[in-house]
Amino acid sequence: MIDHDRLFKELLSTFFPEFVALFLPDVATYLDPNSITFLNQEIFVDVTSGEKYEADLVVQAKFRNQESLFIIHLEHQSYAEADFNQRMFRYFARLHEKYALPIYPVVLFSFDAPYRPETTSYRIEFPGWRVLEFNYRVIQLNRLNWQDFVNQPNPIASALMSKMRMDAQERPQVKLISLQLLASLGLNPAQSQLISGFIDVYLKLNTEEQEAFDLEFASLEAVQQEEVMEIVTSWMETGIQRGLQQGLQQGLQQEALSLVQRLLNRRFGSLPPQLQQQIQQLSVERLEELGEELLDFTSVDNLISWLQNQ
Repeated sequence: MIDHDRLFKELLSTFFPEFVALFLPDVATYLDPNSITFLNQEIFVDVTSGEKYEADLVVQAKFRNQESLFIIHLEHQSYAEADFNQRMFRYFARLHEKYALPIYPVVLFSFDAPYRPETTSYRIEFPGWRVLEFNYRVIQLNRLNWQDFVNQPNPIASALMSKMRMDAQERPQVKLISLQLLASLGLNPAQSQLISGFIDVYLKLNTEEQEAFDLEFASLEAVQQEEVMEIVTSWMETGIQRGLQQGLQQGLQQEALSLVQRLLNRRFGSLPPQLQQQIQQLSVERLEELGEELLDFTSVDNLISWLQNQ
């Protein structure tokens, strides 16, 4: 089972200033990015149901050129939930009570359906009198068009395009464009692996989609191909290492083999059956090495030579 909240929390905490810049540009104008502090995870108990809830990200920051503080509460929600607006208000009230600071509440909805706009407020009203109106910002990914973010040089855009609205036939194209955008950002290896892994989770392609992806990839210039291949290979190596630690050797061998074969086919076309058989017999460790070495191969002869030395 995929822990969606953990994936999103890791992404959003790693690239929080970039998230604010992309989706909350008004806040970015007065937030001091050097003052950001992630506060301890807040746990709230619903006294009516006895259930415990955890606020996802509670971030303290300063206003730019001021000593005044405020808090951004960013909540990720991967499924539609009745009365979610009431829960957001409870978070707001308890955070405000604890910290006595202005609270800026934001929700990131990442579910695929429903498409209806999610509510952005919680109200308590009587006939002719509104006691309370609590508002919060909503970012609903399935109502955003991925094409509007293609030219945004932002790692959050690269990752979250995978969860935006797209036609089914666009999935291979969106995955490739997301990886191209990622390759252009100049992130460090750990950051690139985080985003490329995120993209792969939410744009896992079937066989037909992978073929369409390969055709799109083949149309790129050689330099662009190298950049994307380097990112994909790096993510594969990290996945192999993690899987080995978790005792998933057999499944990862098949995954690594499939990816290495695709990379080789893109680079040199269809390989002779004898070479394919040799590659299929490689261990996970050797496939990991091959995935790294093939970036420097210029011909099939390099592959043959490498295999002979194993």
